[in-house]
Amino acid sequence: MLIINGRIFTMEESLIECGFVRTKGNLIEEVGSMSVLSDRKDEKILDVRGAWVMPGLIESHAHIGITEEKWGIIGDDSNEMTNPSTAALRAIDGINPMDPAFHDAIEAGITSVMAGPGSANVIGGQFVFMKTQGRCIDNMIVKYPAAMKVAFGENPKTTYGNQGQYPSTRMGVAAMLRNTLHKAIQYKCKKEKGELSEEDFELEPWLPVLNKEIPLKAHAHRADDILTAIRIAKEIDVNITIDHGTEGHLITDEIKASGYPVIVGTDLTSRSKLEVQNMNFKTCGILQKAGILCAITTDHPVALIQSLPLCAGLAVKHGLPLEEGLRAITINAAKICRVDDRVGSLKKGKDADIVIFSGNPMEIFTKTLYTIIDGKIIYENQG
Repeated sequence: MLIINGRIFTMEESLIECGFVRTKGNLIEEVGSMSVLSDRKDEKILDVRGAWVMPGLIESHAHIGITEEKWGIIGDDSNEMTNPSTAALRAIDGINPMDPAFHDAIEAGITSVMAGPGSANVIGGQFVFMKTQGRCIDNMIVKYPAAMKVAFGENPKTTYGNQGQYPSTRMGVAAMLRNTLHKAIQYKCKKEKGELSEEDFELEPWLPVLNKEIPLKAHAHRADDILTAIRIAKEIDVNITIDHGTEGHLITDEIKASGYPVIVGTDLTSRSKLEVQNMNFKTCGILQKAGILCAITTDHPVALIQSLPLCAGLAVKHGLPLEEGLRAITINAAKICRVDDRVGSLKKGKDADIVIFSGNPMEIFTKTLYTIIDGKIIYENQG
């Protein structure tokens, strides 16, 4: 396929005012200015006539398919609230690709998503990074496991405190996570020495975390919870992403010093808990200005996944530079999710996940004209 006469936002190089993107199979083969397009092969040509051509948008924290729309409790598999420590849970066993939210995502230009368990448990289980198109999740996977979900603050504290179970305090939440991580370290040492008689189903999922192959995906809103997440990660020497980071703008120096990225949001919802009272669209801009790598999330279904570009636009309205708003839902999200070798920018050799907009996707009246995933047109605007 050859896409011509577009405003090409590669998200890694400078804007190409009038350019082309050529795909071959499921990969991007060439990106450049129309002035250097010398030959047109026997290929499908898509003349977009000045429309914005971008890499597919990325939702970096969601519960799509695992908290299904329409079905209420029957379709809600996001939290196993019978045990606060469930590292062995796998998102791929709970996500339903038939969830209508996947269609909404595609129509909004979102081509890939990081999805997994909720935050009721201290340790929720393994996330997956996947494409939004498909019927069989095994064929939609980009990276699995992609992260290990852990949670701080009100959610695990109230979930188990209300049941009269441990943990019921922030101290208990932190202690449970530390204890589990230390057990995992001991398990890893024994396995490396050949001292195990059998594998432990609950501890085996921690090995990619301890080997720094995947991060802890740390749900944390309040400043002190963010700092606890950072403290534990430094103690154990593992990587984390700070997910939500609602009060991150209050502790920019500490987050910057940690070196950990932040996935901000969602701010497009009510202040439904005490820990989100300082929620504000200015957070991402303040963190970005401080030199912290940031992405933006809807936390679907907390805010609907199709509102991802709008969330980025509201962050821009409140101080985030325009290009950084686009980066927060493309290349920055890909880097934080550790899939930037595959997606997040228009570059030779990357997946041909491309979205074509009538204009700036962060503006409310902009239409998605085409959504292309793995080199195939999945959505075309008929309006």
